Amino acid sequence: MHPEIHLGPLTLQTFGLMFALAFLAAGALIARRLGEIGKPVDWAYEMGFSALAGGIVGSRVYFIVQNYDSVKDDLLGNLFSGAGLVWYGGAIGGALAVLLWARWRGFLGLALLDLCAPALALGYAIGRVGCQLSGDGDYGKAWDGPWAMSYPDGSVPTDEAVHPTPIYETLAMGLGAWLLWQMRDRFRLGVLFAIYLLYAGTERFLVEFLRRNDSVALGLTTAQLESLAMMAAGIAWIYVVKHRHGNLGRDAAPVAAAAKA
Repeated sequence: MHPEIHLGPLTLQTFGLMFALAFLAAGALIARRLGEIGKPVDWAYEMGFSALAGGIVGSRVYFIVQNYDSVKDDLLGNLFSGAGLVWYGGAIGGALAVLLWARWRGFLGLALLDLCAPALALGYAIGRVGCQLSGDGDYGKAWDGPWAMSYPDGSVPTDEAVHPTPIYETLAMGLGAWLLWQMRDRFRLGVLFAIYLLYAGTERFLVEFLRRNDSVALGLTTAQLESLAMMAAGIAWIYVVKHRHGNLGRDAAPVAAAAKA
């Protein structure tokens, strides 16, 4: 594990480095897609900044809500602490910030959601590399399987062999990002994002069975309950589109019109 990289007097956090790389990679993917759909490529920078600012605020607020009893004596200090970034809180905060930006730019609609789907999956996959490098405690339960590993030098150390769940999530969401990118022109507006909700929710729901998080209801963890909500939203979305239009694919008419033009 390498929670930190020391370059002379400079100390770099590997999680922070991968966090930054996740935003850069997601931004590059968004920029390419913006060019494909005829929108200003520079919007990718604006979206990235909005998502970063909103994500950091959201993840901190979510962490404080989840751990209120342990941080209530120093709410302000914990709000601006560098520790305790919760993914779902970051996703909510980042999403709200991007929606506000999109409204300002007049790009608030289903096309925005589809634009973000592959980038969200890619950013998540890279972010989990940061969890693996830093050994931040996101690893799984004790296991003696062939690829089990320990994290003795992690920021949350353990000498016990466990499931390396950050690696599982990087592989699963990396595959998801590739699949979503390949399908970006195949569906009606909004369907790609619905598929992302279903895929990402399923991935997190399943991996939670191997992680160390405590159950909160029905034998499920908080992340699993949130994942079920994502999956239900994705399924309902796909059902509504299928019921309303009879199929999920794009109409041929706009494609033909564009070809004539």
